[in-house]
Amino acid sequence: MSTETEVVSVLKYLDNKSILVIGAAGFLANIFVEKILRVAPDVKKLYLLLRASNGKSATQRFNDEILRKDLFKVVKEKYGPNLNQLISEKVTIIDGDICLEDLGLQDFDVAHEMIHQVDAIVNLAATTKFDERYDVALGINTLGALNVLNFAKRCAKVKILVHVSTAYVCGEKSGLIMETPYRMGETLNGSTGLDINHEKKFVQEKLDQLRAIGASPETVTQAMKDLGLRRAKMYGWPNTYVFTKAMGEMMVGTKRENLSLVLLRPSIITSTFKEPFPGWTEGIRTIDSLAVGYGKGKLTCFLCDLNAISDVLPADMVVNSILVSMAAQAGKQEEIIYHVGSSLRNPMKNEKFPELAYRYFTTNPWINKEGKVVRVGNIEILSSMRSFHRYMTIRYLISLKGLELVNMVLCKLLEKEFKYFHRKINFIYRLVDLYQPYLFFYGIFDDTNTEKLQNMVSKTGVESEMFYFDPKVIDWDDYFLNTHVIGLLKYVF
Repeated sequence: MSTETEVVSVLKYLDNKSILVIGAAGFLANIFVEKILRVAPDVKKLYLLLRASNGKSATQRFNDEILRKDLFKVVKEKYGPNLNQLISEKVTIIDGDICLEDLGLQDFDVAHEMIHQVDAIVNLAATTKFDERYDVALGINTLGALNVLNFAKRCAKVKILVHVSTAYVCGEKSGLIMETPYRMGETLNGSTGLDINHEKKFVQEKLDQLRAIGASPETVTQAMKDLGLRRAKMYGWPNTYVFTKAMGEMMVGTKRENLSLVLLRPSIITSTFKEPFPGWTEGIRTIDSLAVGYGKGKLTCFLCDLNAISDVLPADMVVNSILVSMAAQAGKQEEIIYHVGSSLRNPMKNEKFPELAYRYFTTNPWINKEGKVVRVGNIEILSSMRSFHRYMTIRYLISLKGLELVNMVLCKLLEKEFKYFHRKINFIYRLVDLYQPYLFFYGIFDDTNTEKLQNMVSKTGVESEMFYFDPKVIDWDDYFLNTHVIGLLKYVF
């Protein structure tokens, strides 16, 4: 391990480096690319691996879907008309797919160039749906991680691979969770027999069986989703996402040989704290949909243990930690794990969420489609699964039973209404089942390695301001009220 006094310069590290970014269309990857273009124009090359989709080539996707985002407005202001020139010199878009061996690279000249030129690889590709199809999640999160590692081993100059995982590979553990690796075949519940090659074969057999009986695409999708959740729970993980991410860690950790490997485990990633500007976000995370549902007057209850801690960290801080880890670990030939979160050094209790949502939406009420102001009231807190089941019974299940009875009396005249109501209730139960492990999560992520990494950033000069990721500087009330919710409403809703 490095000594604590070691100081690294990220800007010096990035100078004249070629970096391959996998999963370049994602939220975190976009922020990573923007940051490098903005602060390190002396980088040699950014190779961005993107999948062509919906008839668009990878290059079209980069120009249409990525560069047009508001995220890039600061870098556009900085370089003005010279930005296009900078991008054409520094950025190479690669059409590829991490689910395929050799990353599905079709252009052999570019593949050859990368094998001889790339200094660092950052794998940000993931499917983050909790109940993703098992074949899809296994392909991207587990086997895709191995494909990236195998490509890294073929690259002559690669000195560092950063594999971005998730802190929640720990499942539903409580107490202090250490920055330790998962060994191949290790499970969370002590059950034996987890074999990734077997999982791969098992999925293929299931798909073949479903095709043999001519199952519809919808049936196949549902069967694959159910299979993922079943396999995850069988080995002690709460969902397909964290199960396949844990297996991805096992793959790269076991097979890295002497390649320098950073396993970066961020917690829940929220909108940017400071750069390129506060509040940039995309997509909807659990807490966001709850907050906005409440603001719109659609959510009257909130299920969680108010005393449990939610570990959240702004996206720009996560990106900064990736950049510093690259500079710190390149060429060290070791594996190191970083928990990047806030629960140990600046914990935020769940009780903050309903309180801040109430404060925000009472001063900035939502205006609905009819132009009416939505008034929010205090929210009912359901602090256990028992209270949730009681609430559902009183609120919905009694009505459902009544509707079922009336429907039978009326010779199924209300069949459509009954089915719709039934579906809605099943949907709520499924959502709660998926999110419950995080609403009642009692783990704290130890971040000893991450703190040492923070101390490697020079305390003087531009880099301390540029590569910040210390959660202690965040005032959660101020961040949520004046940055995060505003960003959410502007960019997502």
